[in-house]
Amino acid sequence: MSRKDVITALKAKEREAPYVWDGQDEDERPATPEELAHGLALVRKRGRPAGSGVKEQVAIRLDKDILEAFRAQGQGWQTRINQALRNYLAEHPAQP
Repeated sequence: MSRKDVITALKAKEREAPYVWDGQDEDERPATPEELAHGLALVRKRGRPAGSGVKEQVAIRLDKDILEAFRAQGQGWQTRINQALRNYLAEHPAQP
């Protein structure tokens, strides 16, 4: 059952066609709203997982040679730029 199906089922006030469960086969039993809500919580969303939220996306202009030097070191170049800026701030505290 897709996420969209679960959401639609949760929002539905009445079923289009009433279903009578015979009480025998558990797989045929309609899901309760609580079970649908639990299933929705377990469904993973598509795409990249949510980050920690402590970083902010910005656009800055860097000299070409600086950017090439960090990129030449391979993956994680943005993290290394972040660490270089953090090291600079540790050595040069901001003054009010």
